[in-house]
Amino acid sequence: MDIKKIAQDLFDREICELEKVKNKISDSLEIVVNLILESKGKVVITGIGKSGIIGKKIAATLASTGTLTVFMNSAEGLHGDLGMINKNDIVIAISNSGNSDEVISIIPSIKKIGATIVAMTANPNSRLGKESFAVLDIGVEKEGCPLNLAPMSSTTSTLVMGDALAAVLIKARNFKPENFAVYHPGGSLGRRLLMKVRDVMHKDLPIVKLRSDMDTIIMTMTKKRLGLVCVVNNEKLLGIITEGDIRRALKMKDKFFDMNAEDIMTKNYTSATEDIMALDALELMENRESQISVLPVLKDEKVVGVVRIHDLLNVVGK
Repeated sequence: MDIKKIAQDLFDREICELEKVKNKISDSLEIVVNLILESKGKVVITGIGKSGIIGKKIAATLASTGTLTVFMNSAEGLHGDLGMINKNDIVIAISNSGNSDEVISIIPSIKKIGATIVAMTANPNSRLGKESFAVLDIGVEKEGCPLNLAPMSSTTSTLVMGDALAAVLIKARNFKPENFAVYHPGGSLGRRLLMKVRDVMHKDLPIVKLRSDMDTIIMTMTKKRLGLVCVVNNEKLLGIITEGDIRRALKMKDKFFDMNAEDIMTKNYTSATEDIMALDALELMENRESQISVLPVLKDEKVVGVVRIHDLLNVVGK
């Protein structure tokens, strides 16, 4: 048995079917998008079985990208969950056949409530299709299953149609990464998109004066352990001294301990403000000819913090 070949054949069959479904996209998608954009209610996704499982994922995607969306199992709808639907809502009912008993059974009640029904089905001429305001055709000719029995291509096409709907709505709403972050505050994703430099910078600063000697510079750098010292005069940052600056100064052994901060500091330093995103600060440090590992953080030319590259990597990851 050629396991790799079987798996690749499955991919080929499903990709082929997705191409066919893509070519079925019609003005109905535009109708559904406009319904959602103009709606004063929410979107309710409903389905049963594997269609219900896919429906949960579609509902989660829509909800996380700015569309108020909930999932309702069609069978539970028959036993009270229809109470979550109101007349301003749009109900997207998923049924590959368009004749699933549980889905069909709740249609009269949904219509009585006054909500708008949209079908996601492979059979536009089914009962569900005929009862709906608009139909998104997800019909495939063959399942990915070698026996052409288990729902594979059909569930994939349903999922991708839901993703297509979400993608259009993201564009229509001008939904931005910072909006996305609001719905994902936990975990690495939330940190990547929400964290600012002020949230990770060190405020206990290694500061020396313009005429500070090498002993003072080295002791200050060692004590604060941030990889640099800030050379300050009247709270204004004049330059920074990094470990690299110290190593370069050591090449002049005879003069090393006669030097002061002004002699070895970097005047044309790169800095950040406390309001920029941590992810942007990381890009600032990495996307340059010579990568830097530490940044002074300024506010009105005054140094208010220091941020290190591994602080940023711990927060936003890569």
